[in-house]
Amino acid sequence: MKPEKSEKPGNPENPGNPEKTVKTQSTARSTQTATLAEIAREAGVSAPTVSKVLNGRADVAPATRARVEELLRSYGYRRRRAEATRSPLIDLVFHELESAWAMEVIRGVENVARDEGLSVVLSESAGRLTPGRTWADQVAARRPHGVILVLSGLDESQRALLTSRSIPFVVMDPAGDPGDDVPSIGATNWHGGLAATRHLVELGHTRIGAISGPSRMMCSRARVDGYRAALETAGLPVDPGLVKAGDFHHEAGYRLGRELLRRPDRPTAVFAGNDLQALGLYEAARELGLRIPQDLSVVGFDDLPVARWVGPPLTTVRQPLTEMAEAAAKLVLELGREAGASAATRVELATSLVVRSSTGAAPAQAQTHA
Repeated sequence: MKPEKSEKPGNPENPGNPEKTVKTQSTARSTQTATLAEIAREAGVSAPTVSKVLNGRADVAPATRARVEELLRSYGYRRRRAEATRSPLIDLVFHELESAWAMEVIRGVENVARDEGLSVVLSESAGRLTPGRTWADQVAARRPHGVILVLSGLDESQRALLTSRSIPFVVMDPAGDPGDDVPSIGATNWHGGLAATRHLVELGHTRIGAISGPSRMMCSRARVDGYRAALETAGLPVDPGLVKAGDFHHEAGYRLGRELLRRPDRPTAVFAGNDLQALGLYEAARELGLRIPQDLSVVGFDDLPVARWVGPPLTTVRQPLTEMAEAAAKLVLELGREAGASAATRVELATSLVVRSSTGAAPAQAQTHA
């Protein structure tokens, strides 16, 4: 058996030393540097074992992997980009992957990946806002050009793992506040909610309901805040009973729509937090014998292709999903190419109101009553 080569610690005083070195980030080690060999010695393992952990290899005991990862984080180790042999891939991660909304995002990332000669790997975190640990290890093993997380995020250990491998990441439409040091791509959600509700106010509606998305998602809260701002600016009261928290799915639009429309003081217009919930609201209105837009005006959000083909065609706020996904893909590749590129990047693309046939003047009786 061939003996393992010994590795000498790097000398920060000697720039000719080919050994990899890295500055530590912890206070206790702020004046030290660490090589892979030194990390290996402190962890009580061989340098090849540390390399296996860096490369996401599965043949490392969990306890050993955790010990090495902790030391890599403690020393602030970051693999040089030139050292990281990348696979021709972009990792695209969804918290849920089951709607036409996701298809628009996939199309945008594919557009950029195709031009760059790359392929796209899809992952789903089963509704969780952060992927599981297994996912992070798999990404480390794949060594993609970058990772795009949609309505998702990373915990501290996952961020450290990707950073140490020089795998850049971008969050698209972040569920929460991603932090100042996380690059992200979003849309002007507040302005979209404002524009949708203001349109209904201008049509004479005074009782306007809202079916939002999950309250834990930043984009959902921003849209409802825009809705409230439009009502308050118009001097109309915000009735908490007319605001329902959904989940961005068709079923929620149907169920919550029935709740709103069966009220004795039902709204004459509803702003749905996305197009899928608006379509569920359509179904609830039909079952209750209400005509759109004669008895009920509806505004959605997203402008999915189906919005043009439903009857009547849906008035909605256009969120440029494909363009957002293209911007996220271009940004993550730029971060991967430029060692000095700043990660503190927040981009918001403009939303716009698209008026179709699902909105009209408030019913005369409602206007008289108001």
